[in-house]
Formats: sequence, structure tokens, C-alpha cells
Amino acid sequence: MTIEQKLSMALSYKGISQSELARRIGTTPQNLNQKVKRNTLTKEELEQIAKAIDGIWHAEFVFSDGTRI
Repeated sequence: MTIEQKLSMALSYKGISQSELARRIGTTPQNLNQKVKRNTLTKEELEQIAKAIDGIWHAEFVFSDGTRI
């Protein structure tokens, strides 16, 4: 599963749009979309994204109820 797929599933799970995520992490929707499409998100950015959606990044998103994406 790609990072793009995992992110899409995690956002769907949390009911958050990619635009809302971009706002939460302090970037533009366009910039976030380009990084996702190009698969250029760093580990630090993935950790920041996970924190913004109340998860933890372990090469996957892990939520407090045990759900892993």
C-alpha cells in the first residue's frame, strides 16, 4: 500500500479532508497534494501529519482504538 493510499484511508477514517489536513499542518492544499502525489513526504512530515489527525506514524497510522492503516 502506498503512502498516498494510507493517507487517504487515514483521512477518511478520521473524517478529515486533505485541505483540512494541510491547514492543520501549516501548508497549502496544493503543496500537500504535490508532496503526496510525488511521494516526497519525509518521515518528520508523516509524523506531523499523524499528530494532526490524532494518530502515530510507524510506517503506518495507528489510532487509539487499535486501528492501523
